[in-house]
Amino acid sequence: MKKIKFLLFLASFGLMVSCNDALDIVQEGEINDETSFRTVQDLKGFLIADIYPRVSISNEIAFTAVFTDEVGIAPDSGGQGFELHRYNFFATDGYASSMWISNKTIINRVNRLIALSAQIQTSTPTEELQKQSIIAEARALRAFAYLQLQSYFTTDMADPNALGAILFDFVPATTATLPRATNAQIYDLMEQDLAFAAANLGTNATVNPTFNDYKYVTPAMVEAIKARMYVYRKDYVNAETAANNAISLSGLSLSNAATYNLMWNDLQRGETIFAASRPSAGGWGNVAANFYFNTTDINGGAFHNMGMNLFNLYNSFPSDVRRSAFVDATSDLANNNIMINKYPGKASAPLRNDLKIFRVSEMKLILAECQVGKASPNLPAAAALVQEIRTARGTGQALPTYATAQEAWRDILVERRKELSFEGHRYVDLRRLGSIANVSIDRNAADDIISSTPLTLPITDHRFTFPIPQAEVRANPNIIQNPNYN
Repeated sequence: MKKIKFLLFLASFGLMVSCNDALDIVQEGEINDETSFRTVQDLKGFLIADIYPRVSISNEIAFTAVFTDEVGIAPDSGGQGFELHRYNFFATDGYASSMWISNKTIINRVNRLIALSAQIQTSTPTEELQKQSIIAEARALRAFAYLQLQSYFTTDMADPNALGAILFDFVPATTATLPRATNAQIYDLMEQDLAFAAANLGTNATVNPTFNDYKYVTPAMVEAIKARMYVYRKDYVNAETAANNAISLSGLSLSNAATYNLMWNDLQRGETIFAASRPSAGGWGNVAANFYFNTTDINGGAFHNMGMNLFNLYNSFPSDVRRSAFVDATSDLANNNIMINKYPGKASAPLRNDLKIFRVSEMKLILAECQVGKASPNLPAAAALVQEIRTARGTGQALPTYATAQEAWRDILVERRKELSFEGHRYVDLRRLGSIANVSIDRNAADDIISSTPLTLPITDHRFTFPIPQAEVRANPNIIQNPNYN
């Protein structure tokens, strides 16, 4: 049975990569852009139908969980993720390819929308505002796609001269072979996109019917992108401003222990600033399918379970709502078989949930980083921000005190590990903060069926930067591969 499951997994994974590889191929009989886009509503339809559905962090969630210390090998595993879990990470990796292609596809679709918008003539001031608002949404999503690429594919997010993604703000020819740009060039385009979005995003229902819908671009989401971008760049002044703006504009506060679960069940918005919608109906991906075959319980065919050291962090404070929210009640604690229940599914779709991409808790943790990283560190202020989250989650912990900045960084990483688990953050957090906190991947010996599997990697290891996919390197003579990938 395990062999059958493994073959099915390989087939489905190959389909995922193959489909992503085909996204930019012009299909026979495809409708010509010039004839199909004539009105502002045509632009909106393209945005809703062909750009928003591509916004996803499912691959980021799966890769991060398996490569770092969020999951172990579960009893129903048929081999899923074994090689990646054992740190075999190469330029041919399917996750690297999928994340590279999927985000480039969003960028290309946005570029196409902007190009098409130039041929659409508006007849009233309101219609022109609607058009600019659509472009603003699209440009915010382009900035987010670049943020995802930068988060994984540049060697140092804070170095303006390091190579980042490929920069293109136009629709390239199918034969184009573009080089990688510097981080400074990428960030400049992102800042232009986000400034345009902030200035032109419609904030009333006439201009923008989704202006207050957290599953679409909102002013708060724009600020959240800025906050994450700036803190990754170690620009703590701008990160602090943007994180405060994101919280203020969202009108949200941290969910309390009584309502936290409702957010993960998609029964309430909770503290979610922006989520990628995944309705019950339709051909959407199922995020919990990164860990289970069927349902998120002991009988659901789990091929990954929760890493034991992560579970121990939750279990150290039994009143922490995250202990009950993220650990399924059917878990076999005696045999270290901990079921991941962060994505319990919707009523008619047991493995499907909206993808919570920006939340208030992340903004609070960004603010804590800013207090430690700015020119005059304020360690008590950082501790107070971390404590806000612990209090909201009901841990019962005392206010932390930090004697040094390194202690503060380490504790912030602990709280990010607990709060943002299975949301695609851990790998990026370690690669940007691991060295200054003096921590790396933290696995338990029970996380793999082979006891000799290494439990960590040096934080300086080249695998803390993604390889440029081999297919890109082979097809593009102008691309430069990241160090130590052949």
